[in-house]
Parts: sequence; structure tokens; C-alpha cells
Amino acid sequence: MAKTRIGILGYGNLGRGVELACRQNDDMEFAALFTRRDPATVKPLTDGVAVYAAADLAAHADDVDVLVLCGGSASDLPEQTPACASLFNVVDSFDTHANIPVHFANVDVEAKAGGKVAVISAGWDPGMFSLARLYANSILPEGRDYTFWGRGVSQGHSDAIRRIEGVADARQYTVPVPEALDAVRAGENPELTTRQKHTRECYVVAKEGADKAAIEKAIVEMPNYFSDYDTTVTFVTQEELDRDHAGIPHGGSVIRSGVTGAGGEHAHVVEYSLKLDSNPEFTGSVLVACARAAHRLAREGQTGCKTLFDIPPAYLSPLAAEELRASML
Repeated sequence: MAKTRIGILGYGNLGRGVELACRQNDDMEFAALFTRRDPATVKPLTDGVAVYAAADLAAHADDVDVLVLCGGSASDLPEQTPACASLFNVVDSFDTHANIPVHFANVDVEAKAGGKVAVISAGWDPGMFSLARLYANSILPEGRDYTFWGRGVSQGHSDAIRRIEGVADARQYTVPVPEALDAVRAGENPELTTRQKHTRECYVVAKEGADKAAIEKAIVEMPNYFSDYDTTVTFVTQEELDRDHAGIPHGGSVIRSGVTGAGGEHAHVVEYSLKLDSNPEFTGSVLVACARAAHRLAREGQTGCKTLFDIPPAYLSPLAAEELRASML
């Protein structure tokens, strides 16, 4: 069986998660790592993997079948994914929901120009939760959607805080409001604002001499990330952050509450939930499954940008169609 050669751009928590996922899939080979750091200082967990400078990506376009982009959604992926999509089949985890249509359009142009396949916004939300919403909406057209995240560390939101001037490090927790979650699970169909569903807790290490008031203001007023939520900012030392917030757990639930019957007399609640001990490792596993699908689509001659909505479920699996029918249907 020919393996899919995976390239990874960026070797932070998510990049390592993708590497670990490759090691669990016999049809995947971690072939190359690209980094903005000095390549000589970066040593992957996997022996024999070539490490190159990110600036040299174009020179290695033939060395990988799919490039997995592991940068942040705030400023990395909007630039990196379109730039890479004309050279590689790519997969990213762009998760700024409001900007997905623009990101899709930008990537689609470049992927089609290069004759490549690009899968964007792959992860668990957007990603697995998106599929759960689509399935439940298709089955229960009369109803309402609810999505709750956490309690857990959001990598994208934490990264957005770290990009603020004066911030040395940060962790951001998304926390569901218990009363709101209980009402939805009870089938009460409450009308909830963004602020009523979640709160956000930010633990921030400020650089020496940094203006903490300015940092806090930049966080709580940040559009698409914090401005629509009740957000608390707690400044801590690096030692406290490392001691108390070292893990990266996450999870949540996507719920569809709907009715059937001539008069809507029968109520139904569909819930898909995740409890993740490691957000980046789980997200990396989704990215690798999507890389498998991207490679298959590319071999069929397809081009352009795709999301999980556009990928046949069987393309995510290493199993043959007859095996899937026998074991999972």
C-alpha cells in the first residue's frame, strides 16, 4: 500500500499532534517538517524526517502529497493557506467561523490555479461539529441549533491573545453557562445570545513593563474572539501558568432540538459531544484523516477548496468500502 506523504508546516502543539496521528496510521508517512525557526534547532519525535525552512517550501513541493498547515487562524492561515494551495494539496484548521466564506474563496482561487485540493476548517468545530449540525438540521428541519464549547483551552483564542503587544504567554478557557446548557438539554428551546451561552477566562503572562490595562482592553474588545462574551482577564506569572494551566483539554456539545408530527407534538433532542484530553492531538487526528481524503480527491483529478461537507465520509477512512459496509454500517 502506497503511503500518503505528509508535510507539516509549523511545529507547535498542533504540529506535534499531526505527527503523533501520522504514527497511528499505517497509510501515512511524516515526510517533511517546515518551520520558521532555524531548522537545525528543531528535532521531530519521528526519526529520519527532513526539516526545512518555511521559506523553502516551494523547493519541496514534490516531496509531500499533502501539506498540513498548523499555524494560527488569527494571522497565519489567512496568508499561508492561499499561498501554499497553488503548490501543494493542503489541509488547515482555520476556525474563525465568521471569516470562513472569505477564507474559502481566497483558497479556492489558488488551489484551482495550481490544480490542487485544499481542505479548510478541519477540526472539531468547525469540522466534526459542523457535520453534526448538518445531519441534525437535515433530519429535523423544524428546530433550533445550540453549540456549547468547553470547559477547555481554546488554542486559537490563546494564540490570538499571545499576538497582542506586551503578552508573553496566555491560556484562554471557554466555559459553558450551566443554566443555559441544562435548559437546552431539557428541550426548552431557549433563545440565547452569545453572551448567555459562554464565558471566557483568560490567564495572561505580561512582559516586563507591559501596560496590563492596555492588554486587558485589547482582549475584551477583540472582535470575533472576546467582544461578544463576558470575559475575565487574570494576570499570572509564567511559573503559575506552567504549573496550573499546562494541559490543553477541551470538548463540548452540539445540540439540535426539534419537533415532528402534524402539530409538532413530538420533541427530539440530538446531541453530539466530545470530551478531549488533548485538543491539539485530537485536532491533529482530524487533520490527518482529512489529508487522506484530500490525497484521494487529488488522485481523482479534483481541484479547488473543500470542507468536510464536500468530502464523502468513506474518504476519511483507511478502510476499503466493502470493509466499511461490513464493519460499521
